[in-house]
Amino acid sequence: MAPTLKHVPTNERRAAILALVVSIVLVVAKFVAYFLTDSAAIFADAVESIVNVAAAGFAIYSLYLAHLPADTEHPYGHGKIEFFAAGFEGGMIVLAAAAATVNALETYLHVHATSTRLGLGFALMGSTLAVNGSVGWLLVRIGRRTGSITLVADGKHLLSDAVSTVFALASLVLMHLTGKLWIDPLIALIVAGYIAWVGIALLRHAAAGLMDRQDREDQALLERILDSHVGTAGADPQICSYHKLRHRHSGRYHWVDFHIMVPAHWDVRHGHEVASRIEYEIEQALLEGNATAHVEPCKDADCPTCESATSALRGPTSG
Repeated sequence: MAPTLKHVPTNERRAAILALVVSIVLVVAKFVAYFLTDSAAIFADAVESIVNVAAAGFAIYSLYLAHLPADTEHPYGHGKIEFFAAGFEGGMIVLAAAAATVNALETYLHVHATSTRLGLGFALMGSTLAVNGSVGWLLVRIGRRTGSITLVADGKHLLSDAVSTVFALASLVLMHLTGKLWIDPLIALIVAGYIAWVGIALLRHAAAGLMDRQDREDQALLERILDSHVGTAGADPQICSYHKLRHRHSGRYHWVDFHIMVPAHWDVRHGHEVASRIEYEIEQALLEGNATAHVEPCKDADCPTCESATSALRGPTSG
């Protein structure tokens, strides 16, 4: 049976669809608020919400593709699409920030009185703030629990959208209290700067994933597991040493390879059994991953692990 969106875990699928529906509703609400208030700060917030819709749609496709099984053309699976999704979202956010900046500068150069219908606009923006914050928090929580980079990126974007909404609401309040119209384009520029910062952060994260940057937390975990098996005081199965440890992410999936040094007199079967046990331990620790060990004979003449294994092979000496 051909894969469909139903192959995506239910909680991830529902979260992605919820993000798309909410994004569509919010972009309409924010542009209504903009037309009611003619506020540049609200326009900056509304433009970012257009990105939410595009990003949410791409997130659904990314989740579908990420959960496709590995095939002959993609032996490492399709998880890298999640980094593309984060990069796409980051790029769209930067473009939205540029559009908001242009509008803010134009508003500053041609300052005019805003609409008197600020009350309704304020109410609409307040509602979008509550929805954005709650849905964004939900997406980040589900994304971190499931290891979905796509959902985490989408959730962080919604949370950043909530922050920009706070700035837009502050603009309305300050203009109403002070009557100073230049406050609106100034806050719009602040919102645009914040939006750009979020977009650039997503782009950097996506680039790091696509370039297989080593994850420090994974590195510490893998070294802790391998170190625990080194030497005569190590946990069973014991190895002499290890080297050439490498790891990378394919979306939520981990790929690990490393070399282990074992006593030279071990036969192939024994070396394979030890490697398989350590591989399995690593895969269980990473939850979703594949570990591959390359077995090499130890060349250290003074290796205590080799000496211990040789003594065990000979058995007890007679008195």
